Amino acid sequence: MTEARNRFDLTGRAAIVTGASGGLGRHFAITLARAGAKVALAARRADRLAEVAEEIAAFDGRAIPVVMDVTDAASVAEGVAAAETELGAISILVNNSGVADAGGGFLEEDEADWDRVVDTNLKGAWLVAREVARHMVRLGHGGCLVNVGSILGMRAAARVPAYAASKAGLHHLTRAMAVELARHGIRVNAIAPGYVETDLNRDFLRSAAGQAMMKRIPSRRFGRMVDLEAPLLLLASEGSAYMTGTVITVDGGQSVAL
Repeated sequence: MTEARNRFDLTGRAAIVTGASGGLGRHFAITLARAGAKVALAARRADRLAEVAEEIAAFDGRAIPVVMDVTDAASVAEGVAAAETELGAISILVNNSGVADAGGGFLEEDEADWDRVVDTNLKGAWLVAREVARHMVRLGHGGCLVNVGSILGMRAAARVPAYAASKAGLHHLTRAMAVELARHGIRVNAIAPGYVETDLNRDFLRSAAGQAMMKRIPSRRFGRMVDLEAPLLLLASEGSAYMTGTVITVDGGQSVAL
């Protein structure tokens, strides 16, 4: 039992979490830090990143803010280099940065909104994963890349065409990367959350429309951020040493319900 627990221990390992200034990214960063990882907190807002770093320092964890725009290749390269300089060899990436459609729907969505969503959710994930994978190959060590997808990457919903398309692309990119990077000892997997309550969506999920949606989820509740902790630690640790190219769905059964 002790040996099994140790496979989930991240002590001394260096990780990068994108979109770490709030929401799921903040929670993912804290989860990794509590498991012993040194965490580079990547996002565009330095002030919010500093707050998360202070939260982690409060329980004697180690985290550093790294200002990064995932849609800018130069910014990504600088951010990964800064993380390596401060924390050492990076062995974990959590590709979490993401944005949603403005909400107008397929006929109303303009090109700028489409580009904003796809550039962040798909191109951004590719840029960061490519840079971190190059870092791992250059240093000659393996590691694990964890992409944060969505159940909307598997089943469509109205009014979010760019988001659904970008997440479907991210799921398949995960598989393509897994095939190519396995020979370097790099594992690539993804988590596909359902509707998880955060500060950004709490009001909607508690509205009449949100409650009607909840009744269609077999588990009869929305997800909580704590529900994603064990899947994350599995994919970020040696607990998943023989897993690559996998998308783990965490949605209370919503994506399989008719």
